Amino acid sequence: MNRNYFKQPDGYRETIERGIAGVQRFRGGFTEGNLSREESIQRLKTELAEADAVVIGAGAGLSTSAGYIYTGERFQKYFSDFAERFGIQDMYSGGFYPYPDAETRWAFWARNIYVNRYMDPPKPVYQDLYSLVKDKDYFVITTNVDHCFQKAGFDKKRLFYTQGDYGLFQSVDLANRRTVDNETWVMQAMEAQGFVKNADGVFEMPEGGVAMKIPTVLIPKHPDDGSDVMMNLRADDSFVEDEGWHAASAAYSDFLRRHDGLHVLFLEIGVGGNTPVFYVLNPIRPKMAKNSRFYPGNGYFMKELSRITDSEMLRRCA
Repeated sequence: MNRNYFKQPDGYRETIERGIAGVQRFRGGFTEGNLSREESIQRLKTELAEADAVVIGAGAGLSTSAGYIYTGERFQKYFSDFAERFGIQDMYSGGFYPYPDAETRWAFWARNIYVNRYMDPPKPVYQDLYSLVKDKDYFVITTNVDHCFQKAGFDKKRLFYTQGDYGLFQSVDLANRRTVDNETWVMQAMEAQGFVKNADGVFEMPEGGVAMKIPTVLIPKHPDDGSDVMMNLRADDSFVEDEGWHAASAAYSDFLRRHDGLHVLFLEIGVGGNTPVFYVLNPIRPKMAKNSRFYPGNGYFMKELSRITDSEMLRRCA
């Protein structure tokens, strides 16, 4: 395997280090006045029009606004049997449940990956966001792992998924740094449980229910060495930052350097205390560079734009 990508600029850690250092000087936070909703929308329209470049930092709230919700109707439709048998109450906590065997655990994960990676979100929030920046020089850095940006039309070369991808497996042997695509396996595992595709090609649970296990032969293994696999999601220090991850990190770092000194709009959307993006990942934000404009969505800095996550507001910014 080519290891040269480890020598590339690491925009992820570089910006974390600078961001943490800078945030210490602004612990109290600050705002730039109290604008009304209409004034906020108009201000953002102006910044979008005038900016030389746009950097989008997105957290889980953006996908939530698009309908990717881990509870409620989606959960009941695909996990009602797991809820009844194991008492799990949402898709997120279900990922940590100690299932009795690998066949059951991977049956759950096949459904979880399918619903949150290969199904389209119910609402066109990502498409609306793309319509605002598609003609701009943009880059996206996100903690989301659901692939919604790329499905909405964003250029893959302008995306940096810092926390992984529901669509990738990694080996439990951390010496193996190659991640593998899981789409084919997910579709096979859904069929093996008894899910049936409807006229739109979407898997649904038939009357009478489905199996809560997959066949032992379908338990996923890494194709390189036959080792067990796990999700390529950042939960601890076992997360594999593969060649694609490092290339995206370097691209993000390069984008920031190439636009240094220009009018850059940093648009942070759908984040909170658990999923900050620019709050620690942006090297410029703590310095408050005079040519940059910050519109975060978590209330840490500019509270008048605390919720720019719904289609109506995005469309009105167009």
